[in-house]
Amino acid sequence: MRLSAGAAIVRAPLAKMNAGRGGMAALLGFVSGVIAVQTLPELPSPMLLAGFAIAAAILFFCRWFLGCALLLGFVWASAFALLRLHDDLPHELEGRDIHIEGTVASLPEPNERSVRFEFDVDRILGPEDSRVPRHLRLTWYDTGRTIHAGEHWRLTVRLKRPHGMLNPGGMDYELWLFSRNIRALGYVRESTGNVLLKPANPWLPGAWRQFLSDRIHDTQAGSPFDGVIRALVLGAEDAIAPPQWEVLRRTGTAHLIAISGSHIGLIAFLAYAVTARATTLLHVMRCPPPALAASAAITAAAAYSALTGFAIPTRRALLMIAIAMGGIIAQRHLRPARTLALALAAVVLLDPLAVTSPGFWLSFLAVAFILYLLTGRLHRPGLVGGLAWTNWATSLGLAPVLLFFFGQISLVSPLANLFAVPVLGLAITPLALFSALVLLVWPAVGEVLMGFTETLVAWSWKALEWLSALSWAQWQHAAPPFPMALLAALGVAVLMVPRGIPGRWLGLFLLLPAATHAPAPPPEGSYRLTVLDVGQALASVVETHAHTLVFDTGARLSDSFDTGTAVLEPYLRSRDISAIDTLVVSHGDNDHIGGAAALLRRFPVTVALSSAPDKLFHPGARACHAGQNWEWDGVRFEMLWPPAPGSAEGANPGGKENDISCVMKISAAQGSALLTGDIERDAESALVRRHGTALASDVLLAPHHGSKTSSSPEFLSEVRPSTVLVSAGYRNRWGFPSPQVMERYRRFGIRVFDTASGGALTVLPAADGPGTEILPYRLRHRRYWHDTAIRTERPAGADPR
Repeated sequence: MRLSAGAAIVRAPLAKMNAGRGGMAALLGFVSGVIAVQTLPELPSPMLLAGFAIAAAILFFCRWFLGCALLLGFVWASAFALLRLHDDLPHELEGRDIHIEGTVASLPEPNERSVRFEFDVDRILGPEDSRVPRHLRLTWYDTGRTIHAGEHWRLTVRLKRPHGMLNPGGMDYELWLFSRNIRALGYVRESTGNVLLKPANPWLPGAWRQFLSDRIHDTQAGSPFDGVIRALVLGAEDAIAPPQWEVLRRTGTAHLIAISGSHIGLIAFLAYAVTARATTLLHVMRCPPPALAASAAITAAAAYSALTGFAIPTRRALLMIAIAMGGIIAQRHLRPARTLALALAAVVLLDPLAVTSPGFWLSFLAVAFILYLLTGRLHRPGLVGGLAWTNWATSLGLAPVLLFFFGQISLVSPLANLFAVPVLGLAITPLALFSALVLLVWPAVGEVLMGFTETLVAWSWKALEWLSALSWAQWQHAAPPFPMALLAALGVAVLMVPRGIPGRWLGLFLLLPAATHAPAPPPEGSYRLTVLDVGQALASVVETHAHTLVFDTGARLSDSFDTGTAVLEPYLRSRDISAIDTLVVSHGDNDHIGGAAALLRRFPVTVALSSAPDKLFHPGARACHAGQNWEWDGVRFEMLWPPAPGSAEGANPGGKENDISCVMKISAAQGSALLTGDIERDAESALVRRHGTALASDVLLAPHHGSKTSSSPEFLSEVRPSTVLVSAGYRNRWGFPSPQVMERYRRFGIRVFDTASGGALTVLPAADGPGTEILPYRLRHRRYWHDTAIRTERPAGADPR
């Protein structure tokens, strides 16, 4: 096809989209309709969506384009989500052996004992009634096999529905999976049927991606920056070590490492510049040089996006470039604001779930804010001064967004980016890409260039580490509610109006609500207990009016994941807690102590108590024992177990480490709670003999995650709880909480809430009188993509609170 014909094809839709005074409003209305769907706990029925579609058609003929676009956005996002939800795993197939054939669809992520990868299912071999989602996320434990992207395998797997930890301030893992169309998780079963059927097709992007990743890794063997360079070239962010991510977060430079708009834009710019120059030198006049250069830019950006696996940020950037270059091909002048609006609508049209990503808002709002800064300015600074001012102003402009999504702002970001953008973004990144290209065609020279790239990264990293180490490098604060964040964003816009416009300083007042927002602490004389959702582990936080106690810290699952970092820290930050008065670790099992080391690195801890104090990295760690007690803000804390050293009663009647768990009772006007760790029957019996009716508590944290070796009838008879909270993982291999124990709770008339079904469980004073109120986070903050397998048990006639 001749280029002029292609230009006509592009020009027609652009002309239609440009036409009409309400075009911009309609585009933004469509996006608003898509956003509205992402706030729903349940999706509307197909019949209701059909009604909305008819209403949109009526509004169109009535020429109310804004209302029409709003409804169309709502209908489109709902239909998209319904189709994706339909590709789910039936409950009856969870935990069954299923034989499948398919293709490794991502770069494998190896760790200490396993390798994890995404897998596209082509064929199901059994059972006959199997209906398996198209896209899976699999883990292969203790395998000596090497897995490569693009390979075709026959595997025996066990799957479960997407289900993740759900906590205030924490990551919504189920949303992360849903946005990537991963509709089941599982692991590969050891079987003779696990067979490599076909190696990767060397001409497919996945194979090139794997080959290039392996070559870079081989040339950087032993280098601490291997992961950074692979992320620069391929977007393989999982290869970056957690301490390196911490440096990037604290300096606000993560956007320069992960494949994003800056990388794709750089590739497109280089392709455009080289092609434009070549057409000029070669006197190519048959086609307009700008159109040829724009076509080359789109082609280069698309090819690089394919090489990086079409990650979500890559797709966003590619669409923005395609629209901007499409205007050049069509020989139409698109104003920057309209180009941005078109790109925004196009991204949302292709992927309605993009609006749930912080990166989506950061990228579009950054461009929008830069356009705002360049509008209506009479005095334009020079190139260097302009870049410095724009960098500082953009950091300020994005601060409310960062605070809303992450509860933290990098204070050194303007300085770090002033250095990192030209060095990492404009120098090292092109060099890394060029080195990778040479590595493919001339390995000897490519290795030399990669070594030089690694040296430059190492030098640059020293500066970033120095900035990250500054005590004031990052400001952390409880994330404000959306209205406060919106006010703060408006306040920044007011502060940045052109000079000469009076009243700019009033923007400071709009910043104050977000900057001073803090969640209300419990009133004097009461407490707030939150049992966090940490899978098959235990972590909980007790807050009084002015103090904080952490009871157990969850597990450390790998070098790159522990619940102290992933769950406890975000929760504490969301509550605006910056110090821990007392840390209690019930005993030394990993599922209770695993997150303690990370927590101690990130928060000052005044007192640390444990039945295994030698395992805590705290200089003043002491053994917990019966008789320890204190009072905070009208709330009493008593340690009931294990017995003090030298006590006449044996400290470990059952001879198990579980039976020396710290057991603590909290008492306040609202009622009492008993936190039990992993004690089993022998310790329960000893507690009954030692304390008797003094064990009575309104809320019981189920001993040993609800195992059948705990929660004995004699223990429940003395505690007499009205509510039991169970911390257990979804479909955990031990089957906790035990069916026998659940039946026992029912016989005693006890309300039961578990973290697998309810997410984080919060105990508060009842709003309408004495007693307590239980707030399951999963139920109160439900979205349509969350798992609906709720297992909360209550006896007949129980108060739903």
